[in-house]
Amino acid sequence: MSPRFNFIPVLDHELHVAEWGDPAAPPLVMWHGLARTGRDFDELAEALSDRYFVLCPDTIGRGLSSWSINPAAEYSVEYYAGIATDMLDRYGIEKTAWLGTSMGGLIGMRMASGPLAARLSALVINDIGPEIPQEAIDRILSYAGTSPEFRSVTEAEVWFRSAYLPFGPAGDRFWRRMARSSVRRRGNGMFTLHYDPRITIQFTASAEELTTWDRWERISLPVHVIRGATSDLLTAEIAQKMTVTGPRPQVTEIEGCGHAPNLSRPADIALMRQVLADLGA
Repeated sequence: MSPRFNFIPVLDHELHVAEWGDPAAPPLVMWHGLARTGRDFDELAEALSDRYFVLCPDTIGRGLSSWSINPAAEYSVEYYAGIATDMLDRYGIEKTAWLGTSMGGLIGMRMASGPLAARLSALVINDIGPEIPQEAIDRILSYAGTSPEFRSVTEAEVWFRSAYLPFGPAGDRFWRRMARSSVRRRGNGMFTLHYDPRITIQFTASAEELTTWDRWERISLPVHVIRGATSDLLTAEIAQKMTVTGPRPQVTEIEGCGHAPNLSRPADIALMRQVLADLGA
């Protein structure tokens, strides 16, 4: 099965969304990480589309979605939550299950901890928590804050396989699609990364989003946490604290992954299918 692609007007932006499955099926939103796109979920979304209507958007400033003219205000978790809510309204979805990787998990946690909680039926958080270590932020900025150039998509693929090594083992299909869907050609004919370099402003302009235990304590809907076994962003200590505070979720570790598990392998897909079922999604 191939996805359908749509461009949805949200707030003052155009959001590119990959749609999988029957729109009449129970909805499931999969939201990607900081410098990624909704295409990261292709294998998982394709598999789960037998049960769910899966929506995988590109956050504004990434992929084929529009860029912001006010990045300090709009490249923020708060604004992304507003975009997500507007997207649900556009699709006529009152309540959805949510699977968020990294930044996508932050958006889900923000929605689940306040007035937007009624829009979520269950939350799966992939490798992030209410506290983000500075060392992990510095590592992410070391690649997300740059604009490398590549002579070819093949050369870009080599870079992606190295920069995103913590995603863990994945098939060639995953890496080739990542390269193909994550670059754009510049005016000089070279390829560069397919996102606005200003997206990293959220770490300074919205620094309050980096420690949110107070919000975590307010979450009451069903939650499950996925952790890469060697993740430097969701440390074992932070994950343990999450299990005894707030919604007190179960944490599942995925071996061979750091930040963040790619969730594309058959075993990962089987795990996510079971997790969603256990959460009642």
